[in-house]
Amino acid sequence: MARSRERDETARKFLIDNLIATIGELKTTMETESKMTVFRSLTRLGYRTSYSDRGRYYTLREIPDFDKNGLWSCRAASFSRYGNLLETVAALVSRSEAGLSPAELEAILQVEVRHSLLQLIRCGTIGRFKSGRSFVYLSAEAGEQRRQRLTRSDRNAHQELGAVGALSDEMRAGIILFFSLLDEKQRRLYAGLEAAKIGYGGDRKVADLLGLDTHTVAKGRWELFEGRVERGRVRKAGGGNKLTEKKTSADRRDSFDT
Repeated sequence: MARSRERDETARKFLIDNLIATIGELKTTMETESKMTVFRSLTRLGYRTSYSDRGRYYTLREIPDFDKNGLWSCRAASFSRYGNLLETVAALVSRSEAGLSPAELEAILQVEVRHSLLQLIRCGTIGRFKSGRSFVYLSAEAGEQRRQRLTRSDRNAHQELGAVGALSDEMRAGIILFFSLLDEKQRRLYAGLEAAKIGYGGDRKVADLLGLDTHTVAKGRWELFEGRVERGRVRKAGGGNKLTEKKTSADRRDSFDT
């Protein structure tokens, strides 16, 4: 019993001084060849395993100062308050505001996550939906999943709006010049197409850029996507100035005679 307490204290002091350690380093420090002896001491002390490096590194539960994502890194190793990599990916996805793509997860965790995501999907632990060329991973809970999807859609719309607002002066001039070369119907349809690309708020953004009424932009968008475009006609039938019959010289003389 005294020997166990002595080994526990040796392991504790080594981890306090070094913050993290491998099983091999702890075996050397504790002067034992038994991996089980090390694990018994770690269990009594309370430990965490790194989610990186295949769980090769260990630390005491009291040591990590986790960031807002529940993560902590020390030298070559990364630790999570949620546990191993699988548990960490599931927790981050489920707690995220708008779901997370593989690239976003890897930027946070600094490790490859695609195999973990696939495993979690197969187990039904998380959900996903296709967004562009990539999947966005979501909570498995239906209500939270709907909220995350709505937040993601709203975020994408604002990013696209920002992209239009950030056009260079040359790009704006080019768009306006091209717009000026179109006839009335083409202008309306072009404005509607650009607004549809942006999504929510696009009518106002395009209207401001091209000097149009928002209703005109909305009408062009509606015509495009409802299949109401009349080919070969600029105005509605009956639109435009009324045609007047040209009078001949003889007609004009007759009018003076009367």
